[in-house]
Amino acid sequence: MRFKTYAICLYLVAVYWISLNIPHMHALFFPTLGAFSLLFISRPFRRDEVRNIAAGAVAASFIGSLLAHWNAGAGSLLITLLIVIGLINLFKWNAPPILAVSLIPYFARPPVFWAIPLSVCGALAGLLLTLSIAAFCEKKFGSFLPFTGAGSHSKTESDSVM
Repeated sequence: MRFKTYAICLYLVAVYWISLNIPHMHALFFPTLGAFSLLFISRPFRRDEVRNIAAGAVAASFIGSLLAHWNAGAGSLLITLLIVIGLINLFKWNAPPILAVSLIPYFARPPVFWAIPLSVCGALAGLLLTLSIAAFCEKKFGSFLPFTGAGSHSKTESDSVM
């Protein structure tokens, strides 16, 4: 396994621990964060594509939060799905977790509508920072780092994302 994989696992565990142990930070951890993590290391993306996907996720969570706060019924859910799918197609965000993030407010029911978008933004920013640091460490110190798989695996396109 690559160093980025271990870095992401440690990041997810840290976010989970924070969400359990710090009051008002419960929404920081969401299952789709794992899907975004795998997506970002398994496919070859350019940096701008990764940033656009993260921005799309924040926008989708804002739309879902706003509509769920307004009315948490089936009609609101349908409108959320149509808007977010439309945005995914319009901006060509090749990332299914974006749609999943827009649905979080319908089952999490935060007390304020901005809690989920702020959590998604913070968690994805931390994920991108973690991936950037891991990529830098792999590039700079790859042969010295444990778990890099240096020498035993060939480098793939997805290993050079960040």
